[in-house]
Amino acid sequence: MSSRIKTDPLTLKYILIATLTILSEWAVSQKKVAITIDDVPNSTLFMRDNYQSVLLEKLDSLHVPISIFINENLIYKTDALAENFSLLNDWAKKDYITLGNHSMNHARYSKTDFDSFTDEIMTGEAITRQLARKYDKPLKYFRFPYNDLGQDAVQHRQIKHFLAEKNYIIAPFTIESADWMYNAVYKHYLQNNDFTQAKAIGNLYLTKTLEAFDFFEGLSKDTYKRDINHIYLCHDNRLNADMLPQLILELKNRGYEIISLEEALTDTVYQQKDLYEEKWGISWMYRWMETQDERYRYMKEEPSTEKITRHYNKILKKNTSNQ
Repeated sequence: MSSRIKTDPLTLKYILIATLTILSEWAVSQKKVAITIDDVPNSTLFMRDNYQSVLLEKLDSLHVPISIFINENLIYKTDALAENFSLLNDWAKKDYITLGNHSMNHARYSKTDFDSFTDEIMTGEAITRQLARKYDKPLKYFRFPYNDLGQDAVQHRQIKHFLAEKNYIIAPFTIESADWMYNAVYKHYLQNNDFTQAKAIGNLYLTKTLEAFDFFEGLSKDTYKRDINHIYLCHDNRLNADMLPQLILELKNRGYEIISLEEALTDTVYQQKDLYEEKWGISWMYRWMETQDERYRYMKEEPSTEKITRHYNKILKKNTSNQ
């Protein structure tokens, strides 16, 4: 006599459905983040490092997808034009790199008229589009400098319509940690050979960035009752050349999968309407909120940047007094 338990087809069907549902929910709940890097290529840093991109070389070894947002005017930042063109080409040819437009001169849209800003977009894609064709890649993402989408509803709607006509997708972000400010302080200590303080600032950047991830993880669960696909914004600078690989490792240790920007945007949260029509470059987690009161309530709970702001202002004041 067989010892197997007989199960009728209907019961098997329900078990299968329940199993698939559990697996689907498990897959959705996995923590995922796309890493995006603005202000590429950093030709000034490239020159100081004897014409090598330390950040790009380190990214080569990580085997994770990365999206970059290019300011083509940075090619002309130093006199080494041939080397700088080669640098941008080196970024573009990597299989793991997705190309994006970040305007020609990193102009702030709210301080620029519509015609001038659309010219910034179109002139800022000239070389990048050639490289995209050369390496058979799309060029479909645009990120606003300063994440400034305009000073009011009129500017917001005008530029969104223009970008849609040009088949550009606005590249959002959910998490950033003021790495530009950490970088300024980090560079200051390196230039003054204070490597102990520089290391402390680098470690502070890691700590506060991970705190930012914790915060926005919590916010996504409060709001959507699940983990969402996050998008992290940082910059091509000295700090990230030294610290971004460690940050990515820490995120992996926390259970994050590093995904492409394209995959991140498949999350349904990115189909929501951007309800924020002011100029400040806030997270899309806040842009989807209906009221300013709700935004301000959560913003007040973000991890404090007081320590790095104090360092930054002190150095800024010192540099200003020395001029």
